[in-house]
Amino acid sequence: MFETIYAATVTASQFFLMAGLALAAGLVFAWVMSFRVRSAKRFFIVLTLLPFVVASVITFVSGNIGAGVAVGGAFALIRFRSAPGSADEIAAILIAMGAGIAFGMGYVAYGVLMLLGLALLYFLVSLLPIFEHKDPHPELLLRVTIPESLAYRDVFADTFARYLRSVESMGVKTTGMGSMFRLSYKVRLKNPAEEKALLDELRMKNGNLEIALLPVADDAGQQL
Repeated sequence: MFETIYAATVTASQFFLMAGLALAAGLVFAWVMSFRVRSAKRFFIVLTLLPFVVASVITFVSGNIGAGVAVGGAFALIRFRSAPGSADEIAAILIAMGAGIAFGMGYVAYGVLMLLGLALLYFLVSLLPIFEHKDPHPELLLRVTIPESLAYRDVFADTFARYLRSVESMGVKTTGMGSMFRLSYKVRLKNPAEEKALLDELRMKNGNLEIALLPVADDAGQQL
């Protein structure tokens, strides 16, 4: 059962058996992963086809070192995603490619076991309340809008020293047609319960203009 289905020469029936199992297992794998991975539908379509594509390449270059090196160079030039993928997406792609290699070498039982077994394991482990270490002082993004007449260099220094464990300036940007500045900081509160007190004191100093305190993860990739 766990031996290769390929003989010295790959026949059409062997190839189509491998193709059918790779596509079927890839479809089930993508369906299971869709419950835990947040991505577009096109990603799961690619994930379905990926084991078969990799398996086909491995099948056709089997025993040909020159072709294998050429294909490896071609794969090195391919970007699977135009934007950086999440850890979940990268893990799914690696699993699909690993199973594709098994299929391509004729070990279809191992390929099916790898896809379905790891999909189930990934699903179950993601449901367990482990690896969830909550930071009592999470990093936040603080944005403070001030009038252009306010010297902003040290104006909030005493407030920051009173309420913040750490503060890192992320830059300054003009806003409101150049009539105001928006200051951005990465901060950690000493006591999360004093969040409102921090905002109230900042409002008194910036003339009650806009202030935002956001989780850093919710603002990833946005401009200052």
